[in-house]
Amino acid sequence: MNDTAYYLSEPEYRSSCVVFASPHSGSDYSPDFLRQSVLDRHAIRSSEDAYVDLLFDAAPELGAPLLKAAAPRAFIDLNRGVDELDPAVIEGARRQGHNPRVTSGLGVIPRVVANGRAIYRGKLPYLEAQRRIECHWHPYHAQLQALLEDSRDRFGQAILVDCHSMPREALDGIARRGQPRPEIVLGDRFGASASSDIVDQVEAAFIAAGLTVSRNTPFAGAYVTQTYGRPSRQQHAIQVEIDRSLYMDEAHIRPNDQFAAFRRVLRGVIADIAAIGTDRTQLAAE
Repeated sequence: MNDTAYYLSEPEYRSSCVVFASPHSGSDYSPDFLRQSVLDRHAIRSSEDAYVDLLFDAAPELGAPLLKAAAPRAFIDLNRGVDELDPAVIEGARRQGHNPRVTSGLGVIPRVVANGRAIYRGKLPYLEAQRRIECHWHPYHAQLQALLEDSRDRFGQAILVDCHSMPREALDGIARRGQPRPEIVLGDRFGASASSDIVDQVEAAFIAAGLTVSRNTPFAGAYVTQTYGRPSRQQHAIQVEIDRSLYMDEAHIRPNDQFAAFRRVLRGVIADIAAIGTDRTQLAAE
C-alpha cells in the first residue's frame, strides 16, 4: 500500500481562516488491498465520497487550504476514532462499549461498504490495523490539527469545513415525511461543534447558490466534527454532505453531465465560505 496519508493543497497567500478537508474521497487503491478484498474495484468504491476533492479544489485559489485523504475509506476511515475498532474484522480487538458505527461495520477499519457488503473473507491481524492507523490516520489528523492551529494563530479563529457526499437514497426518509428533499446537509452536532452565526453564514452561501439545505438530519457529523469543533476556543467544525446525484452517476461512480456546472456553482459557495474568515479578520483588525 502506498503510505502517502494525504494530499495538501495550500494557497499562495493564506487569506482565510477556513480549512477545507475531504477525509472520504481518497482513491489510492493498491493492488495488495484489492487482493485482500472479496469485492471488485467497482463495488469497493461504493463507500467512497468520489470526486468530492475535485468539487472543492478551488479552495486554494480562494485563500484556503484543502486537505484530502489519499487512502480510500474502505481501507481506513479518517472520520472515526482510533478506538473505534471492530472485533468482527480485527483479530484481538476489544469492543469499547456500545458504538453503533462499529456494530454496523463502519469502524476505523471498516468491515463493510455500502449496503452492508463485506470487504474481507475473514479477519485482519491486529498489527495490520495498527499499521494503517499509524501510517494514515495519525499523519492526516496531525496535519489537520496543524492547519487549524495555524488558522487560530493567524486569524484568531479556525473554521473547518469537513466535505462529504451522501447517496440520494439516504434522503428518501425525509422526502416521505413531506419535507423538501435537501441537496445539502450541514452537520454541527446540533450546535455543539460550531457557533450558530458561522453555521448561518455557511448555510446562506449554499442557499444563495440555489441549493436546498437542511441541518443535522440525517447527518449531524461524526468523529471529525465532534473532535475538532470547539466553539469556546474559537475553533468551529461543520460537516457538509452533498447529494451525489447532483454531480455523479452513482451506479457507475463517474461524473454525470452536470458535474462541470455544479463544480462552478460550488466555486461560488467556496468563495463565500472562505470570505467568512477573511471578513471577520479584517473587521477585527480595523
